[in-house]
Amino acid sequence: MLDLKMKRLLYIITRAEPGGAQVHLLELLRSFRDRFELHVGVGEEGFLTEEARRIGVRVHMLPSLVHSLDPRRDWAAVGEARRLIRSLQPHLIHLHSSKAGMVGRLAARLEGAPAVFTAHGWAFTNGVSWQRKAVAIPSEALAARLGGEIITVSRYDYSLALRYRVASPQKMVVIHNGLPDAPYQASPASDGVVRIVMVARFAAPKDHGLLLQALAGLGGLRWEVELIGDGPLQPFAEEQAARLGIGDRVRFVGARNDVAERLARAHIFVLASNYEGFPLSILEAMRAGLPVVASNVGGVAEAVTDGETGFLVPRGDLQALRGRLAQLIENPQLRAQMGVAGRARYKAHFTLEQMLEKTLAVYEKALKTKVC
Repeated sequence: MLDLKMKRLLYIITRAEPGGAQVHLLELLRSFRDRFELHVGVGEEGFLTEEARRIGVRVHMLPSLVHSLDPRRDWAAVGEARRLIRSLQPHLIHLHSSKAGMVGRLAARLEGAPAVFTAHGWAFTNGVSWQRKAVAIPSEALAARLGGEIITVSRYDYSLALRYRVASPQKMVVIHNGLPDAPYQASPASDGVVRIVMVARFAAPKDHGLLLQALAGLGGLRWEVELIGDGPLQPFAEEQAARLGIGDRVRFVGARNDVAERLARAHIFVLASNYEGFPLSILEAMRAGLPVVASNVGGVAEAVTDGETGFLVPRGDLQALRGRLAQLIENPQLRAQMGVAGRARYKAHFTLEQMLEKTLAVYEKALKTKVC
């Protein structure tokens, strides 16, 4: 086995805002900081940079690395990444998110450094416009040819990459997201008003509007909903809740650092989306012992077992979402049964230790591979 002790690792990601990719990367940083010399390159300041510095990880700004397509800035970002690689001389580079993956793999190839890329969902997934797909598919295929192993966080995304010939099976591996356990456990069968929670940014691909419409048709039942997260579409959701006459039953609490504690006070978790990779928020809910109602998109079905740990509903299906929510609101025994099954599934398949072990195996393989 290759000795990985105190190797220098450089992680590169585009955005620092709260999100699944950023939380995933933070778990890697927390877990590996005593094992490796860690550095993070990122395109902006925010949640991720604050947390990384707080745990003692060095942060390097790449100001030209932006989410939007901007050829001039993208080429500038390649230059910034190359200079950072030359300065740090990392043994391995691990890239997260599409733009960082493309910029970083090109920079790594030009500098002769080994790289690994984690795709936290593809920009050509089902639910995305064909205009976006027309750009994303050839771009990802070109980036894949630059070398380096590709980690997909779901079997769905692995199959999608094969379908569009983005990469060969030999270059890809599936590593589901994993989370450390938490001491906060829900009691989904407890008495009182049923609290429904959704943890998601108010931005695409999330569909808060569908959830609010579904709940507006359940006025005769005892429920309240807590929406955790922020984002550009929050004012529209607040206006919609008021217009539907449910504003007094909907709580907008913003981005929070106490999500685990809030889930422990809930009865049902819901995630309405138009497309997904493999959502960490669902794993957080399963870890807490909550039943999950989620849109059946992306890799969601690899986490939620329909009818056992929760319910899957077709994307955009208002009546299906409303019906499943009503079923759980009215049946505390079913909520408890599904919550127990969800936590057992988390423990069996989605722990942090499982994710770390598989990630280290990819690192070992990458470090043994000669960069052409």
